[in-house]
Amino acid sequence: MKMILLFLMSVCTVAAAQAQEQPLKLVAFEGKAQGTYYIVKYLAPDTASLQGRIDSVFAVIDQSLSLYKPGSLINQFNASGDVKMDEHMRNVVDKAMYASKATNGIFDITVKPLVYLWGFGVTKPSFRGVPPADSIKKALSYVGYRYLSVKGDHLTTTKKGVQIDCNGIAQGYTVDVLGRFLEQQGIRNYLVDVGGELCAKGVNQQGKSWRIGIERPAPGDTTYEPIQAMVELKNMGIATSGNYRRFFDQGRTRFAHTIDPVTGVALHNQIISVTVIAKDCFTADAFDNPLILMGVEKGLKFIAQHPAYGLEALYIYKAADGSIKEAYSKGFSQYFFVP
Repeated sequence: MKMILLFLMSVCTVAAAQAQEQPLKLVAFEGKAQGTYYIVKYLAPDTASLQGRIDSVFAVIDQSLSLYKPGSLINQFNASGDVKMDEHMRNVVDKAMYASKATNGIFDITVKPLVYLWGFGVTKPSFRGVPPADSIKKALSYVGYRYLSVKGDHLTTTKKGVQIDCNGIAQGYTVDVLGRFLEQQGIRNYLVDVGGELCAKGVNQQGKSWRIGIERPAPGDTTYEPIQAMVELKNMGIATSGNYRRFFDQGRTRFAHTIDPVTGVALHNQIISVTVIAKDCFTADAFDNPLILMGVEKGLKFIAQHPAYGLEALYIYKAADGSIKEAYSKGFSQYFFVP
């Protein structure tokens, strides 16, 4: 009996070694979700696609956090001011409150009334332009993360009429959830991209860190293209906030969809984009909007003064002479890919 057991153990050991030696193949697919695109790439012993199961993960998260989905938990809260959260909504709300406190309210998911006032909500506006000052003041009276109360798995508001919009953080969260799903399938090397928010783990098919291009506007400011430099990511998340995808121009001023919850005014500085790298995409996405609202000088100072957040950022902005400039935090340069 002992000899048989030893033989079986040796067979299992050989089989495990052979499985580990199987060459990994690149599997890649893309689709539409959360009002944008998604791309998933990973290395696996076979080319069986997990896209159907990935789509199911999106569906579950949308049932929690999508403003587009009737009956979602977030829409239930916005209708009544009270909801029993699932795990996804609880995670996002907790992270949002954390980011709000860290930035003194520059990040705030109760910004929804302002988002709609400026014409950037989920419904197509009949008019998009700078709202009257009194309308901004009225909308601001319903904005403030301190109006939210979390007790156990219940989210309530202490002020009637307060509503939330998690679009500024939900995609980063989704990216990390998809990454964890892949890991549960035994996948250790992958890249997940949801609307430009990404996480990268392990290596690509060449056995090197995943390489990602950072967008910048092309001439005319209506499209975008990768900058000459790229970044290499391994076990990190990256998120970008910019003014070149959803915006309107009024006079000579461009107003982007990122709304300052403190002033009630849409982003209209000379910053084109800020790209944030952090330990995970959830964290990067939580801070990219606050950093673009802070501006280059204050944003870089914030990162330097708060190393515990683990943030690095690259700003692309328009200088006074119209030229495109870049500025980045001290640790960002370590991620640049140099051929």
